[in-house]
Amino acid sequence: MNLMEKLEVLTDAAKYDVACTSSGVDRPAVPGRLGSAVKAGICHSFAADGRCISLLKVLLSNDCAFDCAYCVNRRTADSPRATFTPEELCRLTMEFYRRNYIEGLFLSSAVVKNPDYTCELMLQTLRMLREKEKFWGYVHVKAIPGADPLLTQRLGFYADRMSVNIELPSQKSLSLLAPQKSKEKILKPMGQIRDGIQENAHDLAVYRGAPRFVPAGQSTQMIIGATPESDRQILNLTEGLYKKYSLKRVFFSAYMPVVENSSLLPARSTPPPLLREHRLYQADWLLRFYGFAAGEILDDAHPDFNPLLDPKCNWAVNHMEHFPLEINKAPYEMLLRVPGIGVKSAMRIRSARRYCQLDFEGLKKLGVVLKRARYFITCKGKSISPLPMDNPAVIAGAISERGFAQNAASLQSWQGEAFSAPEQLSLFAPTPADKVQRLTGQI
Repeated sequence: MNLMEKLEVLTDAAKYDVACTSSGVDRPAVPGRLGSAVKAGICHSFAADGRCISLLKVLLSNDCAFDCAYCVNRRTADSPRATFTPEELCRLTMEFYRRNYIEGLFLSSAVVKNPDYTCELMLQTLRMLREKEKFWGYVHVKAIPGADPLLTQRLGFYADRMSVNIELPSQKSLSLLAPQKSKEKILKPMGQIRDGIQENAHDLAVYRGAPRFVPAGQSTQMIIGATPESDRQILNLTEGLYKKYSLKRVFFSAYMPVVENSSLLPARSTPPPLLREHRLYQADWLLRFYGFAAGEILDDAHPDFNPLLDPKCNWAVNHMEHFPLEINKAPYEMLLRVPGIGVKSAMRIRSARRYCQLDFEGLKKLGVVLKRARYFITCKGKSISPLPMDNPAVIAGAISERGFAQNAASLQSWQGEAFSAPEQLSLFAPTPADKVQRLTGQI
């Protein structure tokens, strides 16, 4: 293959890797070096100043030695194979950067020959970028479970962020679908990266010029919908990963059926669980910013998310004993649990009520979504809820995302009826504007 053919194959093979995360680093441009890494904005996410920053998401190789049943790049898959040399990938990255296509690199890879060999190729690529080309932009690299710890450590000194994919929610599912992988092999590099970051923080406190190890932290990705684990199991695992390994993000990827005639996986006609993925991200936000525990969001009686209510609203209507909440007296922790009040709104309420008694008009100005919040709060002892507070089912219907009339249609869509598969974007796919220009003869 020529270079462009390799690029087309390996960018398409990387589309299932989730990388939409802010960088977490603030490294300005330096004379003599190319690029910079700006805090809070990498890979099609928005920086604090509103900019959208993109990076080249690509595999080093899709020629995998493993045969994971759910993976499009598995050894037995009938698909074209390609592998970049470190020189080719380095040149591509620099050329794309100079053309202002990208501002960083997201590098992953299938396991070529063995984990150590793959890790060495990735290390050569990053060393060339950083030392030969003086590239100073953001780099996110996927660690390879099973590789020598010394190689993982060296990768960490060249990368801004590292991630180790947990792949599936349980060891049982891993043993069934990915017998060459194990929980121990995946968690070992996670622990190494966590310990390396902590040790590096001490080194930087003592020696200002010490090299930085994974300054943007680590993340992971989990496939959902390929195995029978409940939402509660997935959320408990997520909470445990945050606590034990100090992860910046846990990403969820709805399983896209890519395998024909497998008794171990959903059929090709099965729609990907996109709503479930969305609910997991909402619950993840509650764990990280709203003070919720996984056991509060889901329990044995309710092991899966409500398709019609987001997790915060679902918790509220099932715990009406905490409401209505007097907005001028409620503690900050309880304000965060009111539907329609976010972190910023809760902070504004806490600051504003030091100087005056808030009313509903004032709450609207502070950014509170009264359409939802009005069922759960009072201001100066008064309520504007149009519904009685003693009937949670009625309130749940009123604040559901689609309303009473569309509930049945929503359930049908969630269960897979009348579903149209989402389109996977390609680096080479023509945009609607390109198609118009073709018709008008401009291109």
